Amino acid sequence: MEKKKLEAVKALVRNIPDFPVKGIQFKDLTTAFKDPEALTVMADAMEELYKDRGVTKVVGIESRGFIGGSLLAACLGAGFVPIRKPGKLPAETIKKSYEKEYGTDTIEIHSDAITADDVVVIHDDLLATGGTMLAAYELVKSMNPKMIYINFLCGLTGLNGRAVLPADIEVTTLFDFDGV
Repeated sequence: MEKKKLEAVKALVRNIPDFPVKGIQFKDLTTAFKDPEALTVMADAMEELYKDRGVTKVVGIESRGFIGGSLLAACLGAGFVPIRKPGKLPAETIKKSYEKEYGTDTIEIHSDAITADDVVVIHDDLLATGGTMLAAYELVKSMNPKMIYINFLCGLTGLNGRAVLPADIEVTTLFDFDGV
């Protein structure tokens, strides 16, 4: 993927100070999602990363991870699996609680969503402290798929979220923001 196109997408991301709480500099990707060309660039870049990896499922984390995760699943001809907040999935689930940058949260996945034959990409929009993704990774790993990859549209390098994720798992971002 041409770096210039990804830089143009990055330039569309809006910064919202003090959201959702004071001290957080929220990166709002909805400004990139609403742009058809930017959405296509992101989809194409993710597809390029995973097109030859045998991916069978893309797991998207509620809620913005549903956007890129669904795009990636469609591009790869893979299934899409949502990870959601408690009480949102209708069938039997497994869950994981975790700490994030501004509180504690819990996520769930259907207990039959991933099999031992699956090659999985876990996707979310942004890597900050890594807590949500680590919880998602632990849920998916407990289901014993063949392989797990982790993908984000963007990362905040100053929060060092990659350090909390397993060193033996490939973690990719399409672009990064310096600082927090």
